[in-house]
Amino acid sequence: MDNTIILEARKKYHAALVEQKVLTLSTDSVASNADSNNAPSKAIAEAVAKNLGASIAPKLKGQTAGTLFEQLTMQFISDTFPKLQHLRPGEWTVLNLGNQSTVKTWDFAQYEHLAYLSTLMNQNKQLSTMLGNDYMVAPDVVVYRGLCEDTEINNGAIFVDDSICKMADLRKDNGGKPILHASISAKWTMRSDRAQNSRTEALNLIRNRKGHLPHIVVVTGEPLPSRLASLALGTGDLDCVYHFALYELLKAVSDYGSHGREDIIETLENLVEGKRLKDISDLPLDLSI
Repeated sequence: MDNTIILEARKKYHAALVEQKVLTLSTDSVASNADSNNAPSKAIAEAVAKNLGASIAPKLKGQTAGTLFEQLTMQFISDTFPKLQHLRPGEWTVLNLGNQSTVKTWDFAQYEHLAYLSTLMNQNKQLSTMLGNDYMVAPDVVVYRGLCEDTEINNGAIFVDDSICKMADLRKDNGGKPILHASISAKWTMRSDRAQNSRTEALNLIRNRKGHLPHIVVVTGEPLPSRLASLALGTGDLDCVYHFALYELLKAVSDYGSHGREDIIETLENLVEGKRLKDISDLPLDLSI
């Protein structure tokens, strides 16, 4: 039986992380996503890295590894979600919003009012001091939907004309902006400050939107269950946290925890059973909801 499209994309994703030296091992077997000062992190990350075929190579600088992780995560989503047209039809774009990107959050229908607010704050230092920049959100990866021509909406029957549906976001004739479908925060590793940054971004997207709330998720390569729990536990801000290699992580944690660290196994199992942590392969289907 041939491999599924999502399985092939997952293998390609892992291979690219290895080939581009995001996931590596040092000469003393410390994986590039491990905390070298934490024994469980080192042991678990090493097992996952070896399972995925990582080789010995110099560790990339944190910013370089993080940028590559964002780009490769974007590519995985591009290789999968837009192909699920039978589940979620639409003109989909998957984009990595790097620092040099000309696309901003306010380029989407739900957040276009933020452009006006930004202009006001640039013109008024007192207003800028009062409000700060908490309203500004810069997701790592976004998925957005293009608007529909009337001919597409009226396919098979006449649903709209010039007299009706004059403010619907989906209708291109109304002159609106693309609709933000998903905001994806990609974190190769997760320390406490980085985890809270993702949560802050999520809360700002929730508070500052006008209209439909996009999917808000985190994709990470963090190996330590307790750090995953610091972000994944709880509800209300993030849809879910997705691990770049959850199946391999489960095996590594099970092997490590069997030597007297059942608490680590329990933490990870609670996250999975509570539907707060999923594998990267689940993300395309979840985006189809």
